[in-house]
Amino acid sequence: MEFLVDMRTTVPEGTSDEAVADMRSREAANSRNLAAQGHLLRLWRPPVAEGEWRTWGLFQARDADELEQVLASMPLRVWRHDSVTPLSPHPNDPGA
Repeated sequence: MEFLVDMRTTVPEGTSDEAVADMRSREAANSRNLAAQGHLLRLWRPPVAEGEWRTWGLFQARDADELEQVLASMPLRVWRHDSVTPLSPHPNDPGA
């Protein structure tokens, strides 16, 4: 099953630049692992306001429970709010 996840990250006030860089590095490594496992299919950067962190991700999981486990494994989750939309195939999908 595929899921579109709108991820909005808010870095806590007072967080050091070093802590942000470390978090981003860990997030990138984890994203590579999730992609290798077949859970993270795509990432997009939608238009954002200055200073806003927002990402759209296409994920694959057996069900919503497994997706939650995948999202919970991501380091940035502690600073993030996720909105999940389950996706189903469209009969006219040209990629089918």
